[in-house]
Amino acid sequence: MTLDSDRADTKVCQIWGMQAEKGRWILLFLGMAINLCLGSVYSWSVFVSPLTEFFTGTLGQSVTAGEILMPFSVFLAFFAIAMPLTGKYLDKHGPRKIIIAGGILTGLGWVLASFSTSVFMLFILYGVIGGLGVGIAYGAPVAAAARWFPDRRGFAVGLVLLGFGFSAFITANLAGYLIGNIGVMNTFRIFGLAFVILIVLLALPFRFPPDGWIPKGYSGAAYTSQACSLDLPSMIRTGQFYALWICYFIGCLAGLMAISIAKPVGSEVVGVGGALGTMLVGFFAICNGGGRPVFGALTDKISPKNTAVASFLLIGGSSLLLGLSPSVPVYILAFALLWGCLGGWLAIAPASTARYFGTADYPRCYGVIFLAYGAGAIAGPQIAGYIRDTTGSYLDVFPVITVLSAVGIVTAFFLKDK
Repeated sequence: MTLDSDRADTKVCQIWGMQAEKGRWILLFLGMAINLCLGSVYSWSVFVSPLTEFFTGTLGQSVTAGEILMPFSVFLAFFAIAMPLTGKYLDKHGPRKIIIAGGILTGLGWVLASFSTSVFMLFILYGVIGGLGVGIAYGAPVAAAARWFPDRRGFAVGLVLLGFGFSAFITANLAGYLIGNIGVMNTFRIFGLAFVILIVLLALPFRFPPDGWIPKGYSGAAYTSQACSLDLPSMIRTGQFYALWICYFIGCLAGLMAISIAKPVGSEVVGVGGALGTMLVGFFAICNGGGRPVFGALTDKISPKNTAVASFLLIGGSSLLLGLSPSVPVYILAFALLWGCLGGWLAIAPASTARYFGTADYPRCYGVIFLAYGAGAIAGPQIAGYIRDTTGSYLDVFPVITVLSAVGIVTAFFLKDK
């Protein structure tokens, strides 16, 4: 496969001089590394206190905790919005160009954010520009994995997305070190420049397979650009689409409700100390990353419906257990499962989209389904905060999560096995 074409040669299908069956694994690990950069948004909590001190102490402005958290929400919102808008360009321009465009915009958002002189500027420069960049780049490695691995689609997609889940564990610690040594705004600048360089270089080998290519030994259908796949308008007229969208929304809503309160639940409810609490959040991030290939592989083996039911059973069971018997061991077990299941849905949904609706219009189709994640990302933390404010206890969040998981189980039975 040469670097001057966005689609592999149909006669000699090689990646980096290797047969595609072997070389395609390189693309998975490159995609994982790209997502490690894109997922740095999950390290935002590390920036909250330094940014508050910068705006209040250095610039003499009055800012609230909600205002400092808002760039994170804006980022996630534009991340979700950009996904379906980008999908139609992916087949036209190829994954390499889309990843590069998104990577440059992501890095630019971080770099420009370092010049912010108000929180509103941070909303625009980091939230809007950076969020759009991640939304543009995010779907391309996933689409490439789905097409190169028709035989292991769920596992391959989950492995690519593992980097997004692990990102907070690596980038949060790196950000904390840099902020302590060079300051918060210089850290934004360093992160942005690094992301541009890394993502552009990592994107260069990315290609889609040629029409009709299948891995040796695979007996299923090959991908072709004219395959019997549903396009976006056809997909949204199916009941399967709505069942998958609602399941994805519930899985993300429940997971993000829990994730947003992981540390305060530990400190306020079960008495986990500050140092241990920070360490456990890192452990939970590993569970979040690991859940992606695990649930992706389960989607391949036991069908999306059964995997969805298993996920909701784990979400509901862990929430019920924590609500009935709050303790440090139960807290660790419950949140490890909750973080892992949230990561799992970020593999179940893209793999299921390809399985149910095909790959010919996959980027646009999954982009619309991914809006469920955006809705859950916005609603989940807000609902958790509202419950805490009105009842006075974070424990009251978990009965709500248990009920949501029950609704998810019922909805999952409308997903047909395929």
